[in-house]
Amino acid sequence: MADMNQPDPWKFFEAIYCISVADRIDRQQQVQKQFAAVGLGDRVEFVLVARHPENREQGIFESHLLCLNKGLAAGAHHILIFEDDVFFRDFAPRTLAEACLHLESLARWDGLFLGGITSGSRKTGVKSLVRIQYRCLSHAYALNAPFARRIVQEQWRGIPYDGLLRKTGGDFFAPYPMCAFQGLSESDNQTVAIDRIRRMLGGLPFIQKMNERYQNHKPLFLALPLAAFLGLGALAWTLW
Repeated sequence: MADMNQPDPWKFFEAIYCISVADRIDRQQQVQKQFAAVGLGDRVEFVLVARHPENREQGIFESHLLCLNKGLAAGAHHILIFEDDVFFRDFAPRTLAEACLHLESLARWDGLFLGGITSGSRKTGVKSLVRIQYRCLSHAYALNAPFARRIVQEQWRGIPYDGLLRKTGGDFFAPYPMCAFQGLSESDNQTVAIDRIRRMLGGLPFIQKMNERYQNHKPLFLALPLAAFLGLGALAWTLW
């Protein structure tokens, strides 16, 4: 549970939304418990949507844009969006608060991902924040208003929402370590086969955590095979 003596990192976000299909009461009840556990309580506005009649990926795309438009209309500078299968692990209020504080000092930032899969990660000089090369997943993220205004101009062209974010090449960051994961429930979109494969590999939470460890400690991971090779070489030389 959130420690009331800890800093409140959520005050950085003026608008906080959670996307949920209207008839998924089970997910809404489940995720409300997650929000309560990290100090969000009733600060999250649920955006209840209908299933898209033809293309669920398009429905997801339009739901995220709906949230961004709501946040911009409310005058929010930082818009935080969750999907209803998000859950939190190793959440530290001070870590997120420090990450947000550092973001405020930057001349520019476009997005902050509390969870996701990346293709790269670099240090920022602040332990609690890393700069990332975003790859996929949009279950817990925030956009700065200028970047959000750019995104809401986009039209559906058959590209999934996380694919659109990746395509923009935005200036993206993540708290270190990430604290939001996806996968409390089975996939509710059209990628059921992909979801099953992910579960065979340990599930999205495991994949996300392994991806984060690799991207943030890549030199160590790359050095291990070399060390093993040199060790075997040394052993062979000794035996010879």
